[in-house]
Amino acid sequence: MDIVIAAEKPSIASLLSEHTHRDIAPEDIQLMENPNETGSFYIGWQFKRFMMSPDGRITNPGVERHD
Repeated sequence: MDIVIAAEKPSIASLLSEHTHRDIAPEDIQLMENPNETGSFYIGWQFKRFMMSPDGRITNPGVERHD
């Protein structure tokens, strides 16, 4: 289990690289806090959106509909 102590782009880019099996540079991602879950972040990368939980798990939350 990977635990991210600080929301620093190099650490998050490294975890996202492992998750996607591709090399990802820290400057290629955008981070946004997730207001729905304390300590989690949304990661924007190449037209997709991923979510990182406080324990370092990265998932693709899918497309959200806003009606």
